[in-house]
Amino acid sequence: MSFTIRQICLVAHNLKPVIEDFHTVFGIENCYSDPQVAFFDLKNALLPVGNDFIEIVSPIKENTAAGRYLERRKGNGGYMVLLQSDSEKMQAATLTRAKKMGIRVAFEITLETYHLIQLHPADTGGCFLQIDWDSKNEHDGYWYNAGGNIWKEYVNTSVISAITAVEIQSEKPEPIAHRWAEILGVPINKGKKNPLELNLNNGSIRFVISQDERGEGLSALDVKTADREQLLKSSNDRGLKISDYQVMIGGVRFNLV
Repeated sequence: MSFTIRQICLVAHNLKPVIEDFHTVFGIENCYSDPQVAFFDLKNALLPVGNDFIEIVSPIKENTAAGRYLERRKGNGGYMVLLQSDSEKMQAATLTRAKKMGIRVAFEITLETYHLIQLHPADTGGCFLQIDWDSKNEHDGYWYNAGGNIWKEYVNTSVISAITAVEIQSEKPEPIAHRWAEILGVPINKGKKNPLELNLNNGSIRFVISQDERGEGLSALDVKTADREQLLKSSNDRGLKISDYQVMIGGVRFNLV
């Protein structure tokens, strides 16, 4: 039993151009905008990638947490990792471990069948870490954040089909990797290619030395590519291509695997 990478959140000054980039390059589109994020002075869009989601949030007021994050990381970028727990018991155990470590809970709420626990990034390091549990327990179906099941009709896997890894960068990745491993109760997999990596149900979270001058944060995602030729052409046309193996959208590097 472990966790599933179910949703990755990016933060942007403006939603529309980032949504357009994702649609043009990856062929994915907004399946749901959650009115409840207005509680955090945000608006959002969720774009399905196979059974998982890329969320984009944008501040709707001045002096918000998301706005300060945009300033600190010098523009659009990765904001949050949302994991779906295999069981309610596992979610509760994760919260117990986090509290024993002195990790603060930034936000916690139960909504209908859904219970979320958001941990404070100043304590976890890297970025926001959110652990979600839903009594329906469907890791490839019902997802409260995306309006239940309505997202399925928007799925397009012709260009990319899955998120396979999340990358967290920092100047000192090892302490953050060990902290996340302890919170999640998942061992660190020390391989030659990615020496600090946590293996989950459908992918991994790796911790690396900072690759740019933007500081600590969620810096990259690996995506399973179905049509690399089309993807590279579209990204090149929009000025988003970095190489034949990487593009940049919303301030996040996407590694094509």
